[in-house]
Amino acid sequence: MASSSSSLPPSSSPSSTLVVFDFDWSFADQDTDRYVFEVLAPELRTQLREAKKTTQWTDNVAQHLVRLHEQGGTREQIVEVLQGLPVHPAMIRGVQKAKARTETTTRFLCLSNSNSVYINTILKHHHMENFFEEIITNPAEFLDNGLLQLNRRVDPSGEQHGCKVGCSANMCKGAELDAFMARHGGWESWDRVVYVGDGGNDFCPLLRLRSQDVALVRMYRELSRRIVKDAEASPLKCTPVPWGGAWEVEKWLLEN
Repeated sequence: MASSSSSLPPSSSPSSTLVVFDFDWSFADQDTDRYVFEVLAPELRTQLREAKKTTQWTDNVAQHLVRLHEQGGTREQIVEVLQGLPVHPAMIRGVQKAKARTETTTRFLCLSNSNSVYINTILKHHHMENFFEEIITNPAEFLDNGLLQLNRRVDPSGEQHGCKVGCSANMCKGAELDAFMARHGGWESWDRVVYVGDGGNDFCPLLRLRSQDVALVRMYRELSRRIVKDAEASPLKCTPVPWGGAWEVEKWLLEN
């Protein structure tokens, strides 16, 4: 994955760009699912890790949210924890400046395996609740009794996405990206797509990207390893650009 922004084609500042953000460890500097339990109930965090071996991840988190509620965890506590979850100032500054540029049109999509309550709470705390064109994630809501109820985006009792690349059962990120494009005029509506991600489930949407598109890949995490591992079997058409810290994403967005 030895690429950098200097290797981009000459038209590196196109007139229309869609920036797609994964959320955990991409937009935010933490994993939202795990962080809530790490702060409020460390013993549930341990159980969450053990249950991962046998239970689909979204279902796993949902079951542990029930246990958190049974132990007395409240809506107010969850919201307070999310408001304190780390989001680097450089990431916020970079995306806001990129969207505000007048010489090019830049729009943002959030595509995440987190959930709607976690993401919206964090964005609202940073005054960014209307920043993304869409937030595609697992649905969640607080019930009247204070329980945070979480469900898979793809209902397990309905038609399944059938992804063969390795997406989790709750969502195929590649199919979701294609569906977003279909709702917004197709891939040809965007001169360039930039995907910011870190996890193995971000590999599937990267396979949809074109030669003019860019993948900002967080180093030393599963996505970077998957790109190297599948370089021959599933080569990318897009240009991968490695990053480690939010300041590097900010720099790239404002220089390209």
